[in-house]
Amino acid sequence: MAKPIHSMIRVLDEARSLDFYRRSLGMAVKDRYEFESFVLVYLRAPESDFELELTVNKGQATPYDRGNGYGHLAVAVDDLDAAHARMTAEGIAPEPIKEFHRDGALFARFFFITDPDGYRIEVLAAQGRFA
Repeated sequence: MAKPIHSMIRVLDEARSLDFYRRSLGMAVKDRYEFESFVLVYLRAPESDFELELTVNKGQATPYDRGNGYGHLAVAVDDLDAAHARMTAEGIAPEPIKEFHRDGALFARFFFITDPDGYRIEVLAAQGRFA
């Protein structure tokens, strides 16, 4: 069986992205590899082995075109309301908390944040299928 290990996104400003992911999701640099024309930075949250790979292409001056295929990354948190309040206090501007119901029962509680490069991240309450 395959084990998911990371997802990669391209970012313009390494420092700005590192600050965002540290403040919003508590992710820290696990590894950083410098190459001639790009840098790979692997971020990890303490609760998970899954990593977010930031690719910083040297010389890239304009924002990347995300196209119409990208949707979002998703993370689960134990206390959604506290995470929302903390991110609001950090100036991250989370969208309002929403609830999604299915067959008359709560399926998910969540909100979205957007990173400095426009990538959306869904923050879900760790419950049900998202625990």
